[in-house]
Amino acid sequence: MIPELKIRDLVAKIPIIQGGMGIGISLSGLASAVANEGGIGVIAAAMIGLHETDICSNFKEANIRALRKEIRKAREATEGILGVNIMVALTNFADMVKTSIEEGIDIIFAGAGLPLDLPKYLTDGFKTKLVPIISSARAAKAICKKWLSRFDSLPDAFVVEGPLAGGHLGFNAEQLQSPDCALEKLIPEVLEAVIPFRDEHDVEIPVIAAGGIYTGADIHNFLQLGAAGVQMATRFVATHECDADIRFKQSFIDARKEDLVIIESPVGMLGRAIRNRFIEDVEGGRKKPFKCPYHCIISCNCSDSPYCIALALVNAKKGNLKRGFAFAGENAYRVDRIVSVKELISSLLDEYNRVSSGPVVDHQPEYLLGASGSG
Repeated sequence: MIPELKIRDLVAKIPIIQGGMGIGISLSGLASAVANEGGIGVIAAAMIGLHETDICSNFKEANIRALRKEIRKAREATEGILGVNIMVALTNFADMVKTSIEEGIDIIFAGAGLPLDLPKYLTDGFKTKLVPIISSARAAKAICKKWLSRFDSLPDAFVVEGPLAGGHLGFNAEQLQSPDCALEKLIPEVLEAVIPFRDEHDVEIPVIAAGGIYTGADIHNFLQLGAAGVQMATRFVATHECDADIRFKQSFIDARKEDLVIIESPVGMLGRAIRNRFIEDVEGGRKKPFKCPYHCIISCNCSDSPYCIALALVNAKKGNLKRGFAFAGENAYRVDRIVSVKELISSLLDEYNRVSSGPVVDHQPEYLLGASGSG
């Protein structure tokens, strides 16, 4: 039997968090469906106002309005646990955090930068849990120390995202290929890093594994390593409830292993995406003309960028992959059909139960056994 995931007083029936996918991929439809199956459904705040008519002229209010709508729609559709994923690098990070807390969201997941001041937004009477997304034990220690010194608080959990994740990554090119940065190595390191804080303050700080997790066997392996749960994003794209256009989902089904590539994002980070003509044009030096209507990411140098990443991802979400591309995890090529969230989670639990009831097997990926790469 798969264990529950406890984050303070919140208890998810299954230890699966649906990863937040920005620019409208995971909104209320997907998040509520996952929450209804006992997992934690997550709405992504990045460019959530893309369907608001005044998004270009009134960026701040359009995003706040859209976030309120999506949280309320999700609440109407589920009594389960809901979270919001908010990138620290967003220019409207503070607005998205304040709005989420005001709407009573259960959890805020904050990554793409260290959320060193996140607790300052949590005022008396609000019980939103705060969960940083990190990629190293060093980051976990830094956040714990800073939160204790400034706010006398600790994170309610950590999500540790490894190098096989999709989207923007917290690693450089060398680290992406290094066994020292493999998620299987990061999880024990972060667990060890939080022990002194847990013991001194008598509080549990669950560590959640993310990045490249695809099967129920993967879930079992990371729980065996000490993780309290897992976060999965790519698997939830090819579901009926995912909020993206069917053509976006089809790009995952059509992807081959060699199509999963690392790109240099205009925001100054590496990212994993599905190669297509748009990406090939950019790599070939063909700039995509644009005007920046948003300036949504702090680190984006729009004057020198070959394209606007927000526009590219918005186009892809709407199914116009000639003018954009899809971020995806390393295992996206394994997706072969679109299923319901219920069917997907049921299959994951079946796989988990088969592994957990069978003989103990060393499921370490090939790159930790001296071979080439993992899928």
